[in-house]
Amino acid sequence: MKSIYSLAFLLLLISCGEEKEPKKELKWTKEQSTQLNKDIIEEEKIQIKLFLAHHSDWKVEETGTGLRHYVYENGEGELAKVGQKAYVQLKVELLDGTVCYTTEKNMEDIFVVDKSDIETGIQEGIKLMREGGRAKLIIPAHLAHGITGDLDKIPPLATLVVDIQLNKLM
Repeated sequence: MKSIYSLAFLLLLISCGEEKEPKKELKWTKEQSTQLNKDIIEEEKIQIKLFLAHHSDWKVEETGTGLRHYVYENGEGELAKVGQKAYVQLKVELLDGTVCYTTEKNMEDIFVVDKSDIETGIQEGIKLMREGGRAKLIIPAHLAHGITGDLDKIPPLATLVVDIQLNKLM
């Protein structure tokens, strides 16, 4: 019995005496971050292209920022301008059709053009619309909620499809 305890003690000493490899520190470079960002953007472009292939009847235009827009009902009023209050109805979806947000029936969402917290893509898209118009906006993640999502219904890096109606400007 004494030999079993001696053997256990010897094994304990040996295992404690083993040198552990030092933990390797992960080095993340600026180049790796840049490449990851490029890869994410390319993947998103492919997803948008596939989405639009299923909506070939949409006459989509792309802005320099990457916002895609399709005005499917021209309004008769003025173009939206910075600082105006926009009274809108909208439905916000993901590319897979999941509805994230929608304006309640017989209600309006109100925001000040380029002066509020609403998504950059909606701010840009509304300025391409006339009062009374309707449009579809395909908003890439960098113009929506980016890497974090909205911490509620919109996941990280989500491309949004927004159906928006500009009811009134003030």
